[in-house]
Amino acid sequence: MLRLRHKLFVRAMRALDPILLFGTLLVIVARFEGDSSLSLLVRSVYEASRPPDLAALVLLVAGWFVVLTAVVPYDADRLTTLRSELVAAVLAPALCAFVLFLVSTAFSFSRVDNQVVLAFLLLSAAVMIVTRTITRAFLMIVRRSGYNCRHLLIVGCNQWGFDTASRVERLPELGYKIVGFVAENGSDRSFEPSSQPRPVLGGLQDIQAVLQNCPVDEVMVCLPLEEHAVAVLNLVHLAQDLGIVLRVMPDPSSRAIVPRVHLERFGGDYVITLFRQQSLLQLLGKRVLDVAGAAVLLTVLSPVLLAVALAIKLTSAGPVLFVQKRVGMNRRTFSLYKFRSMYVDAEKRRQELAHLNEMDGPVFKIANDPRVTPVGRVIRRTSIDELPQLVNVLTGRMSLVGPRPPLPEEVDQYEWLFRKRLSIKPGITCLWQVSGRNQLSFREWMELDRRYVTSWSLWLDVKILLRTIPAVFGGRGAS
Repeated sequence: MLRLRHKLFVRAMRALDPILLFGTLLVIVARFEGDSSLSLLVRSVYEASRPPDLAALVLLVAGWFVVLTAVVPYDADRLTTLRSELVAAVLAPALCAFVLFLVSTAFSFSRVDNQVVLAFLLLSAAVMIVTRTITRAFLMIVRRSGYNCRHLLIVGCNQWGFDTASRVERLPELGYKIVGFVAENGSDRSFEPSSQPRPVLGGLQDIQAVLQNCPVDEVMVCLPLEEHAVAVLNLVHLAQDLGIVLRVMPDPSSRAIVPRVHLERFGGDYVITLFRQQSLLQLLGKRVLDVAGAAVLLTVLSPVLLAVALAIKLTSAGPVLFVQKRVGMNRRTFSLYKFRSMYVDAEKRRQELAHLNEMDGPVFKIANDPRVTPVGRVIRRTSIDELPQLVNVLTGRMSLVGPRPPLPEEVDQYEWLFRKRLSIKPGITCLWQVSGRNQLSFREWMELDRRYVTSWSLWLDVKILLRTIPAVFGGRGAS
């Protein structure tokens, strides 16, 4: 019976919203024309029989249907807050008004001008807000009176489970009655985290018996997922067998994973995908910034690039560019380009100079490296030697901003957590570049890269690029 009322309520709301929108539009147009809504409706139905008007009406209905389905939560979820409903009650009419404007403009509706569209936006939003508020108030009264309630079993005798129970009890309008708790350890039956004792009905090994013997409509799982994955999977099967609702409230340590869960289809099967980057506009913006920035810089700095190439060629033997294998995103290797700042035998002499390394960790850095040429000292201090990497940016191997690409042998010595920096495209500049570079320890460097990967955004890239300018001219930490 509960499911029937739920389904009827959802269908009623789905049907009511389009009716309210059309009714609002008719009232506004009738008001502007000084006519009655009924006579206007009769004339509109008659005129809509003409093909152009009929096509416009179908397009308007389809557009409103898409907007309402995408924006308004029609699942009647008890955990949906009034705030989120009111936001949808404002956003949906705004988008529907935009659809009305597009259709009326395209089909030259004489009765629908800008004033009508604006009035429709304001009045339809007000109507939907009032409707949602009245519906929520009605359900609150009914549930607080003891009707339309659901019996909730909480699995997890821990602080997270207790906090969840307290949140539910502070919102009686949700209509939940907590029947008890199931403890992780069946022998622990003294869970009383507050002055109000809470019944513990058994342990995880007793969950099937608890579900059989107690009136349970929904189960809320508040367990550390890493430790109790098997138990949660068993609960999924039990809930499916009994036809009850199962909700999983991830503990704080697992909370960051949930927003990245994505359900996909592979043929006729479902696939749960984790950690896939979904910020399409941010990624597109980053790529546009990379291509535009690299192209502009290569064009503007072309005289500098030619002058540096000529200086390198005239002052030391060897090629102008230094090409080296580096590790990019997800351990893909690529050829990194730099202006050659060292003598051609630099790699051979690295072993004999190993005792002079001033960096901890797997990185090799010497402040006054004897392998560096006179021109090389200048271009390294001003970071001009990095400019050929703009070609790597154009080809998509690198980005303007990102962790510096390491050598393969450096990656082989990484601690496990350091490898997170390889989960994003490497860059020419990064937080390390603008925070002191060689003045920082290797662990501080890795922590800056980890922070960048975790909190990456397009705005963060812009801020790093702006900070790179004074860092380059100041030469702080460069060698």
